[in-house]
Amino acid sequence: MQNKFVQFLKEWVVPILVAVVVVALIRTFLFSFVRVNGPSMTPNLQNGELVLLSKVSKYKRGDVVVFDARQEDPRIRSGEKDYVKRIIGLPGDTVSYQNSNLYVNNKRVNQNYIGINEQTQGTEMSFGSAWSLKTLSSTDQWQEKDRNHSRVPAGEYFVMGDHRSVSNDGRYFGFIDKQHIKGKVYVPFWNSNKTAKQNVNGQNKLFFAN
Repeated sequence: MQNKFVQFLKEWVVPILVAVVVVALIRTFLFSFVRVNGPSMTPNLQNGELVLLSKVSKYKRGDVVVFDARQEDPRIRSGEKDYVKRIIGLPGDTVSYQNSNLYVNNKRVNQNYIGINEQTQGTEMSFGSAWSLKTLSSTDQWQEKDRNHSRVPAGEYFVMGDHRSVSNDGRYFGFIDKQHIKGKVYVPFWNSNKTAKQNVNGQNKLFFAN
C-alpha cells in the first residue's frame, strides 16, 4: 500500500504541483492574459477583448501598456484599477500638438492607427487647439509631482489613449511612473483583425511619419 501511495505521489501529485508552480511563476514574472476594460483604445482594442501582457518587454514609443491607475490618476473612478494606454513620450522627450499633428522631439508622429477625428478634435484640449507638455503641466489638473515640466522626467512616460475624445490619459493627470507599469500589450495570434494587430504590436516600428 505504501509503495502505491508513493507511486501515486510521484506520478500525479508532484507533476501537478510542479505545473501549478511553473504557471504561477510565468504569470508573475513573464506574461499573463488580461481583458481590456472600456473604450479608450478603440478602434484598435475593444472593450472586453482578451490580450497578452508581457512583463519582460522593453518599452518604446508606440507600445501599448497596462499600468496601475490608482497610483497615477487622482480622480480615478470608484472600482477602476488599471488603465491601458499607448506610450507617446519616453524619458527626456518633448511632446506637443499643433494643427492636427502630434510631435515628439519636434518630429511628426505617424497617427495612421487612429481616425482623422481623433487626430484632430479628439486630441485638442479645452484651453486651445495647440498644446505642449509645458502648457499641460502648468494646470492644476496634473499631479503636483508632475507639474511644470517641458520634458518627460527620468523614469516616467507620457501616455495617451487611441480613442482620444473619450480617453482619460496623460493629458489630464500627468506622467506615469515606470514602476507602476504592469506590462506591454500584445494582440494574440488568433485575433483575425490584422490592422488592429499591427497597430498594437508593431506601431513602435512606425512611430514617426516619413
